Amino acid sequence: MTRTLVRGGTVVSATGSQLLDVLIDGETIAAVVQPGTPVFGADPATLAEVVIDATGKYVIPGGVDGHTHMQMPFGGTEASDTFETGTRAAAFGGTTTIVDFVVQTPGVRVQDALASWHQKAAGQCAIDYGFHQIIGDVTDESLKGMAELVAEGVTSFKLFMAYPGVFYSDDGKILRAMQTSADLGALLMMHAENGIAIDVLVAQALQRGDTAPYFHGTTRPWQLEEEATHRAIMLAQVTGAPLYVVHVSAKQALEQIAQARGQGLNVFGETCPQYLYLSLEEQLGAPGFEGAKWVCSTPLRARAEGHQDELWRYIRTGDVASVATDHCPFCMKDQKEMGIGDFSKIPNGIGGVEHRMDLMFQGVKDGRISLERWVEVCCTEPARMFGMYPRKGVISPGADADIVVYDPDGHTSIGLGKTHHMNMDYSAYEGFEIDGHVDTVLSRGRVIVDDGRYLGSTGHGRFVPRGLSSNLI
Repeated sequence: MTRTLVRGGTVVSATGSQLLDVLIDGETIAAVVQPGTPVFGADPATLAEVVIDATGKYVIPGGVDGHTHMQMPFGGTEASDTFETGTRAAAFGGTTTIVDFVVQTPGVRVQDALASWHQKAAGQCAIDYGFHQIIGDVTDESLKGMAELVAEGVTSFKLFMAYPGVFYSDDGKILRAMQTSADLGALLMMHAENGIAIDVLVAQALQRGDTAPYFHGTTRPWQLEEEATHRAIMLAQVTGAPLYVVHVSAKQALEQIAQARGQGLNVFGETCPQYLYLSLEEQLGAPGFEGAKWVCSTPLRARAEGHQDELWRYIRTGDVASVATDHCPFCMKDQKEMGIGDFSKIPNGIGGVEHRMDLMFQGVKDGRISLERWVEVCCTEPARMFGMYPRKGVISPGADADIVVYDPDGHTSIGLGKTHHMNMDYSAYEGFEIDGHVDTVLSRGRVIVDDGRYLGSTGHGRFVPRGLSSNLI
């Protein structure tokens, strides 16, 4: 078992920052002490075979991305990142744990769907991983299967109010699944958009000849996200189920979540970097078919309406529980191009698992969030939310030694040929310049990225059975 000392850095947690040394013994953190403090009666440097100098840098917990879709089938194609390529890219960006979504389709047992995702991921991941379960077919058998999955460490379940004919659940099915979640103490996750109304708007747009990617956004207006979010909250209140609303993009939807939280309800919101930085006008409205690069659901919102600034504010106030990526990448060639002439056929998804930590740190540099809030929404809260804390998301004795040494004075240029390891033929954040840099990444005590070099290996990552959320009242 190798002992490693991370020395001279400022350890950042959700509650504060302090100059501390971190001693790692094998895969776990053995001690976190002030410089010069003996450990086990000796100078920590004499106990370590490997010493990492973090002077002038931040030492933070490895990032936890609670929302990814590796190898996800969608719209006649499949997300372009495999578990191998996607988790390697995540490692370069300082993320050391992902929670991916298992997809259950009608007629498939949830247990069998989970088994197929285990087969996809096993022996392929560069970092640790867990699973959420999408319930695409709410039946008596599926509801019974939820209890079996909780026992296996899959403790969160996702439903869709969007995509009729694919993943959609009506209010009755949602109610039943929420009742089961409440009984199990499990977390119910929701894609909150009024899919029935959206399909009408899409059909009308196409009939008018409005086929460009821009109209993906206008046919999914914020009112239909707010309405669905409110309806999900009401159903959760009726059933007593804890509710986690994924990829919230509209400020009005987050206002609904903030109000529910103010009433003491177990309601949580997630947003993503694309909704903080990108917009309907600038990206979806790009000339020609270029806007297809940024087609995702929920969609990018209009900057003129102030959604981006309000989402940052809700992160500051704590009404956004965590920032994930909803990483679901598709290449332009042969994938996004499926929607030329019909925006409704463009595969929905943006790739960003590699850039989340950097993009959110830029929010620190820009004065939008504090250093501690950066760590909280990217590392600690996702670990708590999804039942992995205190094993993940914190630098403390006994935790997994998932650690990132981050240089606040470094620089990161995002784009193809620069920092881009995802299996995509474009970057959604092409040309972004970040005032910070991921220097060294450790996963369970092993250095897997150092100064832009990948030192990890396929299969290092392990499945993490998760407990129930520690955030629930």
